[in-house]
Amino acid sequence: MDYIILDIEFNGRKFASELPMEVIEIGAVRLNEQLEQVDTFTAFIKPVYFTKLNSFIQKKTGIPQEEIDRADRFPAVSERFLQWLARSESLIFVTWGKEDMKRIILDTRMHKLSDQYWMETPYFDLLKGFTSYKGLTNDVSVEGALEMLALEGSGQAHRALDDAIMTAQIFRAIFNELDFTRKQYFVDTYTNAKERRALKNAVRLLRSHKLEPTWENYAEKFLKEKIESEDPRKLAEMKLHFEKEAAKPYKAKPARPQKKAVQEENSSKQ
Repeated sequence: MDYIILDIEFNGRKFASELPMEVIEIGAVRLNEQLEQVDTFTAFIKPVYFTKLNSFIQKKTGIPQEEIDRADRFPAVSERFLQWLARSESLIFVTWGKEDMKRIILDTRMHKLSDQYWMETPYFDLLKGFTSYKGLTNDVSVEGALEMLALEGSGQAHRALDDAIMTAQIFRAIFNELDFTRKQYFVDTYTNAKERRALKNAVRLLRSHKLEPTWENYAEKFLKEKIESEDPRKLAEMKLHFEKEAAKPYKAKPARPQKKAVQEENSSKQ
């Protein structure tokens, strides 16, 4: 079993444009079963949209525009990367969070390539593994994790290969503490974190109004105007999250005594 430590960088305008974000750099490190680095992969990718890197991405990554201008498009780089991955008889991806797998798959689909390999190959979210190991409630960056482990990183942060190498340092350091039964396969999601928080709040709101937290009540109160226009896949996912939240044990908060009743009780004690 090889461990492929994967990192990508991407470009685009997430909140300012409906055009998709695109992968512009792939970096990967191959570790063998002894956790020895045996190989690396690195490549720039020329995007279809936003071929000029925006100022934020340029400052964050330091990627020269000239490298992007002469890079191959995603299909050619993806083919080379898959050939490189095929050198492992068996493998698992190791990523810092879920975004890298998501972006690879979205770009694969955008270019009308098969996503079968990516959907069927497991990955381990090292960020989750690290926060569980440290008992943290908030996410941390790769640089932050290195500092917490008293490890000295090398290379430039937010460059794909350098980040993959630094992520590999963390992986080696806490390998024996990781629970690999928590490996995952990519699953499409149609809701975001903000929408899932809204579902939790909706369950609380229904209960506070003494309404049973059922999907029907939620749809009537919150989705009446949207339910016909929403993607059915998104609605199904929302319903699943809602029902999981509604099934959690509920303990009503004790009602606060009214001020007048408290004053009367105090006066009676005097």
